[in-house]
Amino acid sequence: MVYKHLFFDLDHTLWDFETNSKETLQELFLSHQLNETVTTDFKLFFEKYSYHNKKLWDRYHHGFITQDDLKWKRMWHTLLEFKRGDEKLSKQLSGEFLEILPNKKKLFPYTIEILDYLTKKQYKLHLITNGFDNVQWRKLDNSNIGHYFSSVITSQLACCLKPNKEIFDFAIAKAGCCYRESIMLGDNLDADIQGAMSAGMDTVFVNHLKEETVLKPTHVIHHLKELEGIL
Repeated sequence: MVYKHLFFDLDHTLWDFETNSKETLQELFLSHQLNETVTTDFKLFFEKYSYHNKKLWDRYHHGFITQDDLKWKRMWHTLLEFKRGDEKLSKQLSGEFLEILPNKKKLFPYTIEILDYLTKKQYKLHLITNGFDNVQWRKLDNSNIGHYFSSVITSQLACCLKPNKEIFDFAIAKAGCCYRESIMLGDNLDADIQGAMSAGMDTVFVNHLKEETVLKPTHVIHHLKELEGIL
């Protein structure tokens, strides 16, 4: 298959959400003195946050909760793990988290190199992301990778979320291409891989975490440099 258009996910695929969110949460943990009022164990605090963040994102992907619920309830559920039921603090932490997080710049190894490589090979690069509009654009600007992409399709712009077929249809229409010349590259088996497969698009599972899956993506890689052997 000869591809012309490459559709990337952003968080956990190119932009290192885990590292960036950990740094952000650690800043909030100290500035709000959560080590005195919640727990002294930041590692455990971050583990609980990561668990609830993933669980709520999965619910958000499928339309079971709103964007606002996701934003503050991941903090709320984390605090509840330590017997701290504080809605005001949860919403304050959420607001500050989303203000600080997009300033972080950590990308996965070889991100810039692979985007340069693909651009030189004259692929058209695009993004499809479920992330929040203004937050995602700030991530792209601050990590200096926004200029690589011909189009950026957010769930807000498309008025639907991955894994729904409609967001892939919207992205294809906005890029002015067709499914047979396009491929989706992402880390999330449900939103990115199953979503794109159901829409009729080839896929690259960017499996940084070496997850096992019964799905059969077109390609599986564990490091972005491996794309040089595919594209």
